[in-house]
Amino acid sequence: MEQTHDGHRAWHALDTAAVTRELGVRPERGLTAEDARDRLQTHGPNRLASRKKESVLQAWLRQYRDFMQIVLLAAAVISLVVTHEAGTSVVLAGLTVFNAVVGLRQEAKAEESVQALAQMMKTVARVRRDGQAVEVDAEQLVPGDVVLVEAGDRVPADGRICLAAALEIEESALTGESLPVAKRTGPVPEGDVPLGDRVCLAYMNTSVTRGRGEFVVTETGMDTEIGHIAGLLAGTEADKTPLQKQLDGLSKIIATIAGIALALVIVLGLIRGKPFDVLFITGVALAVAAIPTGLPAVVTALLSIGTREIARRNAIMKRLPAVETLGSTSMICSDKTGTLTLNKMTAREMVIPGLNRYAVSGEGYSTAGEIKHVGGAHVDLDPYLLPMILCADAVLDGESLIGDPTEGALIVLAAKGGLDLDSTRDSYPRVGEVPFDADYKFMATFHEMTGPDGKPVVRCYVKGAPDVLIARAATYRSPDGTLVPVTDANRPLALEANDRMAAAGERVMVVAQRDLDPAAFDPDGDLFGLVGELTLLAMVGIVDPPRPEAKAAIATCAQAGIRVRMITGDHVTTAGAIARELGIPGRAITGAEFAAMSDDELRARIDEIGVVARVAPEDKLRLVRLLKRAGNVVAMTGDGVNDAPALKAADIGVAMGITGTEVSKEAAVMILTDDNFATIVGAVEYGRALYDNLLKYLRFQMSTLVAYIAIFLGAAAFGIAGGIPLTPLQILWVNMLVDIPVAIALGFDEPTRGLMNRAPRPVGAPVLSRGNWVRLCVQGFVMTAGSLAAYQIGARQGGAVVGATMLLTTLSLFHVAAGLLARDQVNTILSRAALPGPTQLRRYALALVLIVAVTEIGLLQRVFGTTELVVAQWATCLGIAASLVVVEEVIKAVLRHRVPAGRVAAPPPRIARLTPESGP
Repeated sequence: MEQTHDGHRAWHALDTAAVTRELGVRPERGLTAEDARDRLQTHGPNRLASRKKESVLQAWLRQYRDFMQIVLLAAAVISLVVTHEAGTSVVLAGLTVFNAVVGLRQEAKAEESVQALAQMMKTVARVRRDGQAVEVDAEQLVPGDVVLVEAGDRVPADGRICLAAALEIEESALTGESLPVAKRTGPVPEGDVPLGDRVCLAYMNTSVTRGRGEFVVTETGMDTEIGHIAGLLAGTEADKTPLQKQLDGLSKIIATIAGIALALVIVLGLIRGKPFDVLFITGVALAVAAIPTGLPAVVTALLSIGTREIARRNAIMKRLPAVETLGSTSMICSDKTGTLTLNKMTAREMVIPGLNRYAVSGEGYSTAGEIKHVGGAHVDLDPYLLPMILCADAVLDGESLIGDPTEGALIVLAAKGGLDLDSTRDSYPRVGEVPFDADYKFMATFHEMTGPDGKPVVRCYVKGAPDVLIARAATYRSPDGTLVPVTDANRPLALEANDRMAAAGERVMVVAQRDLDPAAFDPDGDLFGLVGELTLLAMVGIVDPPRPEAKAAIATCAQAGIRVRMITGDHVTTAGAIARELGIPGRAITGAEFAAMSDDELRARIDEIGVVARVAPEDKLRLVRLLKRAGNVVAMTGDGVNDAPALKAADIGVAMGITGTEVSKEAAVMILTDDNFATIVGAVEYGRALYDNLLKYLRFQMSTLVAYIAIFLGAAAFGIAGGIPLTPLQILWVNMLVDIPVAIALGFDEPTRGLMNRAPRPVGAPVLSRGNWVRLCVQGFVMTAGSLAAYQIGARQGGAVVGATMLLTTLSLFHVAAGLLARDQVNTILSRAALPGPTQLRRYALALVLIVAVTEIGLLQRVFGTTELVVAQWATCLGIAASLVVVEEVIKAVLRHRVPAGRVAAPPPRIARLTPESGP
C-alpha cells in the first residue's frame, strides 16, 4: 500500500471498500467481540506510551550536575575533612541545598507532555460490534472497529470515514486549520497530501462540530497522528539556555584562575618557609573567596522575582533561566490562529448585486459594530440579512459562540444590522431543511413567509459556496428590489467579486433565496431538488481577524531587530493576506514547498520566507532547528498538539493559556494567560531589561572576585597578614550579606535607556567582553591595593586584628562602590540622574549597616574576628574606597570623549521600573 512521507499508510487514497477489505471488517456489522480481543492482543491498547517518571532522588541529584554546585560541594567537603572548619562547610553545603530546592520547585510542573497526551484520550467510544452499537473504553479500540460519532464527540482514534452526514470536524489542535473541516467518504487520490487536506480521514483527539458519521479505525495508540507527535516530543531534548551555558563557562574560567592562584600562593608560601597545613588553610580560604558563592543564589533570586513580575504581565514562566533567554530572542515563529488572530470568524465586508459594498466593523462574536455603506445606493438590508439568521444553527451566548464559526460570523453580521436573533427565528420557524454537506457545499432552510405581492409563500433560504450558488442562480435581487436575470454577461461580476475577496484572504459565503408555492410544497418530499432557480442576495467576506494589538507588537519586534514569521496550518492565501495586514515581511509558501527544499536551499532562502502555511509538525520542528543552527535564539508560539515538538525544541516555547491544549502547555516554557502575541513582546522587553541588570550584577561580581584573588596573591607575595588576609567566614559574610542587597539593587535597577532599539544579543557573544575584563581587572587591582594598604595602616596602629578589620571594612566599602559604578559604564556617577531610585538606595544603605554591624556588635566580632574601629580609621577606610570612584570617573570621561554623543544619549525608557512589591 502507498505510504505518506511520515511512514503512515495512505488510507486516504483508498476507497472505503478497499479499506474495509484491508482491515477485514464489514461496516454494517463491525468486528466480532472475539476479533476485537485478538486484535487488542496484537496491537495493544489504544493509548500513548508513557515515559518513565524520574524519582525524587534522581531529580535531586540532577540539581548537582551544575558546575558551580559541584565546586561548592567540593569546597565544603575539603573544608570539613582537611581543615575541620565545620561552620564554613555547613554554610557552603547549605548554599548547594538552597540552589537545589529552588531548582526543584521550578520543576514542580515537570514536562509530562506524553502523559498529558494520554490523559486527553480518557473517553468512551461508541462502536459497532456484532451488529450492535455499544459503548467501550476508548483504550479498547482496535484497527477495524467501526466508530460512530456525532456533533460534540471527541474522535477516539484515527480512521477512514465511511459515512458522513453533514459531518464537520474541528482539527485546529492537530493541523492549525482555523475552520472545521467538512468530511466526505470519497478518497483523496493525490497521495501524499497535507494532513489537513485528507478530508476522508478522522484523527484522534479532534472534535466533531456538526453532523454525524462513521469511520473504520485504521490506527490506534502510538501509530496515530497524535502518537507520531508524541514520539517526536519524547525524542526532543530541551537544551540549556544561553545564560546557563555562559554562566557554566564563566564558572570554569573562574575555577581555572583560582586554581592557578592557589598554586602560586602555595609555591610562594613554601619559598617563604610556611608549613603546608597553614598553606592549605590559606588555599581553602582562597577557594571560598574565588568561588562566586552568591552567583547561583543571586541569579536564581533575580530570575525568580522576574518570573513573578512577568506573570503579572500575563506570561507564566515555567523555568527560571528562560526569563533571561527572552531578552536574547532574535526570531519568533508564531502560530496564526488564536495567537496573531482572534480565532473568531468575523464578517469584514458584504457585497450585494448592483455593486453595493458594505464594510463591517467590530471583531469576533460581539455584536458591537456597524455595517457601513461604501459604494452605491443605500438600501434596506433586512432582506439580505434574514437568511444569515434563519439558515444557520449557531447561537450566541453573550460573546461566546455555540456552533459553527462561519455561521457565527453571519449571525453576528445580521445582529449588527439590527436584527434580533431569537425573535427572528421565533417569527419564522423552519418547515423544512436540507442539511449542509461537503459534497454539495450548501445548506437550505424553508420558512412560511409573505411574498412581495402580499401572498403567502414558502421561502427557501440558502447559504453556501460562491461557485455552487452562482451556478444554481437564475436571478439576483437588485438594490431596488427587482429581480434581474443572471446572464453570461453579468455572471462574471459575481465571480470577480468572489475572486477579489478570496485574494484578500477572506472566506466567501453567498446567501440566496427562492419563493415556492405553499400549495405545492411537500416538507417530506425532495427538498434538495427545490434548491435551484435561486435569487442571489449577497456575498459576505469572512476572516479570522488579526488581534488589534498584534500589528503594533510586530512593528516593535522589527524595531528591536526581532524577525517574526507566521507558521500555520491554514491555507496559504489566507495566511499570506493576514501576514500582509500584520506587517510580517516575506512571501508565503506552503508546507509542501518547505518540505521539498533541502537544508542548504532553505538556509539560502530563509530570509525571503515570511509565512509557511499548511505545515506538518515535522516542518515546524525542522524550521526551529534550522534557525537555531544559524545562531538565532528562537521563540515558537502555538496552542495545538501539533505545535508541541517545536515548542519543546525552541529556546522559548510559548503556549496559549486559554485556547492551548494541555500538551502544548506542558511542552512550552512560557504560557500566555491572555493568548496575546503582544504579551510576548512585552515579556521580551522585560527579559532584555532583566538581562541588562544581570550584566550589571555580573560586572560587580567579577570585579570583586578579581580583587579577592589578587588580595591573596599580594598577601602571599609580600607576607601581609601571614598570607591569610581573610578567613572563610569573613569572605562568606561579605559575599552573602553585604553583597546580596547590592546585587538585588542592581538586579531591579531602572532599565538602561533604549533597550528595544538595540539588536538582539548574538548567541555567541560572551557575557563579559574582553574590554569588560580589562576594566574589571583594573577595578580589582585598585581594590586589592587599597585593601592591603588598609591592613598595613591598621596593623601599625593597633595590631593584626585592627588590620584585618580595616581590610574587611575597606573591601566591603569597595563592594558598595563597585555596585554603584556597575550601573552605568559611560555616564558619570556624580549627576543626580545617575542616582538609584529610593528602593535601591535603601538596599545600598542596608549593605552599609551590615558593614558597620560586623565591627560594632560583640557577637559578630567574636564570630568573624573583628574589632571596633575609631572615627579616624573609618575615615581612612572611606577615603581608600573612594579611590575606586576616582579611577572609574577618569575611565568614563575618556569613553564619553570617544563615543559619539548620539550613542551616549538614548531614547527614553519604555519599560516600567523593575521593582516588584514582592522583591526583597
